[in-house]
Amino acid sequence: LLVSKDLGKHLLEVEDLLQKHGLLEADISAQTERVQALNAAALKFSELEGYQPCDPQIICNRVNHVQTCLEELQELAAKRRKELEDSRQLWTFFQEMEEAEAWIREKEKILAAKTCGRDLSSVVTLTNKHKTMLGELGNRRALLHQTMKKGEKILAKKSFSSVGIQEKMREVCLRWKKLEEVTGLHQQRLEDALNFFQFSAETDDLVAWLQDTYRIVSSDDFGHDDYSSQALLRKHRAVVDEVEKHRAAVLALRKQLALLAPDHRQGVDIQIRVVEVEQLYGEVAEVAVLRTQWLQDALAVYRMFSEVHACEVWVDEKEQWLEKMEVPEELDEVEVVQHRFESLDQEMNSVMGRILDVNQVVQQLVDGGHPSSDEVRSCQDHLNSRWNRVVELVENKKSQLSSVLKIQNFLLEC
Repeated sequence: LLVSKDLGKHLLEVEDLLQKHGLLEADISAQTERVQALNAAALKFSELEGYQPCDPQIICNRVNHVQTCLEELQELAAKRRKELEDSRQLWTFFQEMEEAEAWIREKEKILAAKTCGRDLSSVVTLTNKHKTMLGELGNRRALLHQTMKKGEKILAKKSFSSVGIQEKMREVCLRWKKLEEVTGLHQQRLEDALNFFQFSAETDDLVAWLQDTYRIVSSDDFGHDDYSSQALLRKHRAVVDEVEKHRAAVLALRKQLALLAPDHRQGVDIQIRVVEVEQLYGEVAEVAVLRTQWLQDALAVYRMFSEVHACEVWVDEKEQWLEKMEVPEELDEVEVVQHRFESLDQEMNSVMGRILDVNQVVQQLVDGGHPSSDEVRSCQDHLNSRWNRVVELVENKKSQLSSVLKIQNFLLEC
């Protein structure tokens, strides 16, 4: 049993042989105690004085022979245990290498079947899974390193043929290197896909914002009075500020596109998308400028209407006063009325300035092609007509006062 050359053909068989060898070693250990006891008892017969049933030398020779046989048996047992343990170490090495190869084949299949996702969500999911696999790769790399060290120790012992061991180590190393290369390439593809879909998502968000903003800046609501127009203009200026802030993001699209992987940045769809965003931003910025002008024109119109209304109130008041006023015949009363007309002249100069401002605003609106030009012009004409009417009445009343004053002075001289 101890000189058997059967060291097993795989790990399970070696483990079985080691288990059987352990039982044999236990048996030898038990027999060793028995032999030692028997030898001790036999040697007593060689030490007897007087009658000796056997030649003492024969007893000693027999004891020595049995002891030598036992020692040889123990040496054989130790030698076989070492051979079996070396065999177990060898087959453990081969099994661990096979497990590493199986793990590598499994990951190769996974990497070969993996896609890079169809959208941002799927790419993020695949990226997280790939990070998990990278962790597994690190753990497996450490285990493989330990197994390689075991192989080097086996080679150093020179107990077995080095050809199969070296071939297996070389084969697994090559497959492992290829796996790391494939893993690195797949990671790069995932990163490229992630950058692409992030770029696409940011571009889509920018397009959505521009579309919403376009609807806002192209609104035809310019308010219904001075207050509402001012409120809309304040809101619009905030929108214009946001449009200006997004200018940098739009201008950066070209640079971001250039940083994408060639197979992504050279796609016709993504290039068209960038051009569409730039064009849409240009339209939004242009319409925003127009709406600013439209709101300012609307505000000018409402302020003009407000100013016209104030002027017309004054004109109504003075027109009624002038039409009802009768020129007095007494000198004292004439002087009082004349003093009133002096105050009226100051008021008319002030109102005249306001009316001139209204006429200037109207001219600007008309020249700018304001959609309410006809209404504004009509309002201007009506105000100017009423103002001329008041001026005419004042001049008429002043003429009457002058005539009365001349008559009174003539009478006084007479």
